[in-house]
Amino acid sequence: MFFDYIVRRLLIGVFIIFIISIISFFIIQLPPGDYLTTYLAELSAEGQRITPAVEQRIDALRERYGLGDPFHVQYFSWITGIILRGDFGYSFQWNSPVSAIIWGRLGLTLTISVSSLFFSWIVAFPIGFYSAVKQYSIPDYIFTFFGFLGLSIPNFLLALVLLFLGYQQFGVVFSGLYSSEFAGEPWTREKFVDFLRHLWVPVIVLGTAGTAALIRVMRNNLLDELQKPYVMTARSKGLSEFRLLLKYPVRIAINPFLSTVGWMLPFLLSGEIIVGTVLSLPTIGPVLLESLLGQDMYLAGSFVFLLGVLTVVGTLISDILLALVDPRIRYD
Repeated sequence: MFFDYIVRRLLIGVFIIFIISIISFFIIQLPPGDYLTTYLAELSAEGQRITPAVEQRIDALRERYGLGDPFHVQYFSWITGIILRGDFGYSFQWNSPVSAIIWGRLGLTLTISVSSLFFSWIVAFPIGFYSAVKQYSIPDYIFTFFGFLGLSIPNFLLALVLLFLGYQQFGVVFSGLYSSEFAGEPWTREKFVDFLRHLWVPVIVLGTAGTAALIRVMRNNLLDELQKPYVMTARSKGLSEFRLLLKYPVRIAINPFLSTVGWMLPFLLSGEIIVGTVLSLPTIGPVLLESLLGQDMYLAGSFVFLLGVLTVVGTLISDILLALVDPRIRYD
């Protein structure tokens, strides 16, 4: 039954990814013109003369990459390239294949996002648990105050504050994911250690808002479970309080943590766009922003498509975890 459930979810996920690919490509096509049109407009705005040679080169590029073809022809060429060859198209802005840009930055982006997700879980679970068990205590009020503070502070503002404090108080620049001497160098033990020294800043910045939200969710869900009759029955049978909490209400209250995988991954990646720009991170965020502003359609469309795929994959993972943890889940 469980295997059939996973197969059904996989088939549904594949169909949804197909729909996401169409929507992603359609959204990128909505603005009038393309990168080559924008490039010509920039040359004209700078006062440069558009020579026949430049026009011929632009026409050749438009013909080569099918930018003048109908929507369905362009989409079919793009999606078949992804499926058959792993070819996401060509980035005019970076003058490079999109796949080279994506794979060069996606690993670092996922490392930051997954680390931020675990940071949110590790911090939010014990605080939410304690706040629910010790409701209306002084620590509960303190955690509530900082929780709302974390929700209200924009990530980019927190990044700017950390940059200022780091340089002003300690003379340390927190931007980037490694020091300047390691830029462009192959990975070594020294570079990895330096990477870990820089990693905590974007992890804290990106994880703060998610942590604050999860604390409130965990606290409210656990409070709701503690009022139910089965908890009172377990207490009347003499079960110890700590064992009672972990065996019954916590197992149910923890469901939101597992379900967050579906929305936290794309949330962290989309939130990383501005944070990555502020902190000068070599991740997909700043590149996605530049591609959208410059109408680099294949690069922007590929990033939007990958965000959708991560949402589907995260939702699939959370569904499987919920089915394993919660016996109330029905596979049919």
